[in-house]
Amino acid sequence: MQEVVAEMTNGGVDRSIECTGNINAMISAFECVHDGWGVAVLVGVPNKDAVFMTKLINVLNERTLKGTFFGNYKPRTHLPSVVDMYMNKERDVEKFITHRVPFSEINKAFDYMVKGEGLRCIISMEE
Repeated sequence: MQEVVAEMTNGGVDRSIECTGNINAMISAFECVHDGWGVAVLVGVPNKDAVFMTKLINVLNERTLKGTFFGNYKPRTHLPSVVDMYMNKERDVEKFITHRVPFSEINKAFDYMVKGEGLRCIISMEE
């Protein structure tokens, strides 16, 4: 894919954003940015055992690779405002919750996370 993008864009794109967590898509996102100024931002979360491999020349040619977790939210300073928005019904978070499990089944929540089957899992302290 990156070869096609480079050909279509006369050398590569200025910016690429990967959101799937698929390691091959991440590599493609990085390899399709332009030498010298291209920036790839990886948003998706890959499998914990995934290995990112590219040719060293891609880095030496001054392409930039960035990653982000949670949109670079800083929990201590940003999360209180998100909670306020949720409590005031200004932010709908229910659509992002894929599973709910009681605390006694916490390992099930970890399984969802490791397998990539859950976007967000709520662990309830009540049975």
